[in-house]
Amino acid sequence: MRRLAMTVTRGKIVAINNFAQSPAWVFFGMLMAVSFVYAAEPGQKSPQRSEPPVKNPAGTASYEKLLRDADALVKSGKPGDAYKLLEPFEFEHSGETRFDYLFGIAALDSGRPGRATLAFERVLAVDPDFSAARLDMARAYYQLGDLPRARTEFALTLNQNPSAAARLAIQRYLDEIAAQEKGKHTRITGYIEGTAGRDNNVNNSTSQAQVFVDFLGTNITLDPTNVKVYDNYYGVAAGGEVAHSLNAKWGLYAGGDIRQRGNQTQKQFDALSLDARTGVMFGAGGNSLRAGVIGGRYNLGDMHNRDISGFNAEWRHASSPGNQLNVFGQYAQYRFADAAMKVNDFNQQVLGAGWQHVLGDGRSTLSGSLYHGTEKDVSPIITTATPDGGRADGEKKFSGLRAGGQVAIAEKTKLFISAGGQAGDYSKVNPLFLRQRSDRLYDLTAGANWHWSKLFTLRPQLNLSRNNSNIPIYGYDRTDVSVTVRRDFR
Repeated sequence: MRRLAMTVTRGKIVAINNFAQSPAWVFFGMLMAVSFVYAAEPGQKSPQRSEPPVKNPAGTASYEKLLRDADALVKSGKPGDAYKLLEPFEFEHSGETRFDYLFGIAALDSGRPGRATLAFERVLAVDPDFSAARLDMARAYYQLGDLPRARTEFALTLNQNPSAAARLAIQRYLDEIAAQEKGKHTRITGYIEGTAGRDNNVNNSTSQAQVFVDFLGTNITLDPTNVKVYDNYYGVAAGGEVAHSLNAKWGLYAGGDIRQRGNQTQKQFDALSLDARTGVMFGAGGNSLRAGVIGGRYNLGDMHNRDISGFNAEWRHASSPGNQLNVFGQYAQYRFADAAMKVNDFNQQVLGAGWQHVLGDGRSTLSGSLYHGTEKDVSPIITTATPDGGRADGEKKFSGLRAGGQVAIAEKTKLFISAGGQAGDYSKVNPLFLRQRSDRLYDLTAGANWHWSKLFTLRPQLNLSRNNSNIPIYGYDRTDVSVTVRRDFR
């Protein structure tokens, strides 16, 4: 093949004192304390039952009745009913502080902390000093098990001059978080997934059976393995990661992935990839850093094709609850196993930056990234086509960008789309086609993630790609339609 993909629950309670000292009572006590602590402040209502300032009042009797009925349900201990009452109107009234805050309380108290965080983010985006909303945001993160974010929000609430009772309740939460983090040094996550699909170009090849070779001055017929071919395929994948905390800021991680793709008839293009990673991680405030080494092996058909080794790093900075910046870089060495292919060995360097933004409705996100890199041809092998060693096309410089987003159309379903483009230019004149190779690669991916349960996801997806090249054997287009089922472990 002339070109390869380069991508990876003790019985009964016998003593009241025993129950009072149990973790469940500690958590319940903190929950009750926070739920009523603001009511102890003179002239102030409970934060969960208050009516925050109206930023965009609907002004209709039906809207006011909706809020009164939902608030009454929450106060009477029926947050689930309040949630069901408000949820159909979320899209219509998203961004209105009174609605969002009440909806967040209903979601949180009915066991939907994930939905609650989205509502509280909208409230805080309009009024960052709304201390009750920030406190409930912290409670939601605590219920989700996101202890770092919960700690951050509780700490911010302490800075907003709460009452003595509120301060005591918040400190209890912070002490519990510290105890949990100290006792939970190691966290293990993983996944398995299966895919079925149809690809109209399993070998990323041109659709032309014949191409004109400038050096020869004539057309030549390509080997069938180098001409576009379609097939049905299956895919299986599994992976996991272990993260161990050394202290409140530093930790270690190690993980790996295995992916197998098999074609129905085109077995020579079956692929297997094994990838591993390990390194250090750091987190403080809104910043996190991961840096480590990587390694991998790629098989094509039933043959060992190439190995990869190197290192990478990524820094993430959350400037606000709805905005996150990341900067990344990687250096990797690609080495081919077949002696005849070693002429294509190269070292790759990539640097880039990305950004993610949560929209005001809390149901949608936008993201984008830019990157630049080089591929240095390092093979010392001398051939007729490469008298100075290296690849026939020489070094490659490439730059690219990607933009995308996702939107929740239902409680369990999100639609996503992303598009990207990359320009790649080579340094040498190709000896057969008498020109310097220049490629322009474009791709579009769209699909949906249906989380039918907390740990299971169904993802139908469409991927379109096209590579325009001034050397005909490298130009191709591709359409890939697939359905994936994934099971997460955490």
